Amino acid sequence: MLTSLPTLDALLHAHAPHLGSDAAGYRHHAYRVANFYWLLAPGDAEALEKLCIAVAFHDLGIWTARTFDYLPPSRALARNHLQAIGKPAWQEDVDAMIDHHHRIRRMPPDRDASVETFRRADWIDVSNGVLRFGLSRDVVREVKARFPDAGFHRRLLQFTVQRLYRHPLSPLPMMRW
Repeated sequence: MLTSLPTLDALLHAHAPHLGSDAAGYRHHAYRVANFYWLLAPGDAEALEKLCIAVAFHDLGIWTARTFDYLPPSRALARNHLQAIGKPAWQEDVDAMIDHHHRIRRMPPDRDASVETFRRADWIDVSNGVLRFGLSRDVVREVKARFPDAGFHRRLLQFTVQRLYRHPLSPLPMMRW
């Protein structure tokens, strides 16, 4: 199990002021998604670094831009970070993982497999393990026990209700077909 990811921890620490009281919940969500991804498709050191960057930023725009239409600001944060660390070549992969992580249908087979794996990993967590994409209940339960919810799903529900109240015709702008 991935329990210590320095890149992920550093990025989350840098954005902790934006996350406020949601920092622990978001960190645990990020670690659950990273673990589900790695269980579905382990890779090399470069793949792990890309994953850490994508998972750190994938929902962060909710807090930094204070919007539930958070994919564009989340992608911008990731792009700025990749530029700052001299990894602009990773931009397309990381951007696609963030942009499509709430896609309902699976990615077309001609797309990079990392995007589909990231989508599945996030859906495993968001569905609380109802969707598992081949992972066993025990494995999902083990990851969830190591990184408990810490109010993350309740917070997402609050954001959803707020968005529905303010924008009833566009309650879930992050969803993709």
